[in-house]
Amino acid sequence: MSVAPDQLSFATASMTLADLDEVLALEESVYPYPWSRANFADSVDAGYDTTVLRDDEGQLVGYFLVMCAVDEAHLLNVAVAAGRQGQGIGRHLLDRVCACARAHGMESVLLEVRPSNERALKVYNEYGFVQIGRRKAYYPAAGGREDAIVMRYTL
Repeated sequence: MSVAPDQLSFATASMTLADLDEVLALEESVYPYPWSRANFADSVDAGYDTTVLRDDEGQLVGYFLVMCAVDEAHLLNVAVAAGRQGQGIGRHLLDRVCACARAHGMESVLLEVRPSNERALKVYNEYGFVQIGRRKAYYPAAGGREDAIVMRYTL
């Protein structure tokens, strides 16, 4: 059942190295080619905007990592726990990503997504992201590589 994003009640906090066991477990449960612990640790150490989202019971339900540069925020990674997908949490996270980008004076948010990730594409399209390009053979995939669709949301 989907809930309006403005009716969701979650606790947010900056991702820390202490969160990485949970973050990595969620990442590995939803992505066929997950980020490594080192990828997350490097992003936290680099000072990127990183947020974890927890429910009322303290369970990790999602997270995102954003790198801001010049006038554009790059959404590096975002995930919603498998059992919580389809409940408006992805949109809630995108609202937070955009708020973060605006707070840093960014003009847009850029992301890459696999063409095969139809669920994410639907969320991004409904949110208002538009395709601006394609990166050939960007992602690892079974039997080779998969392109990335590059999308932008203007703030």
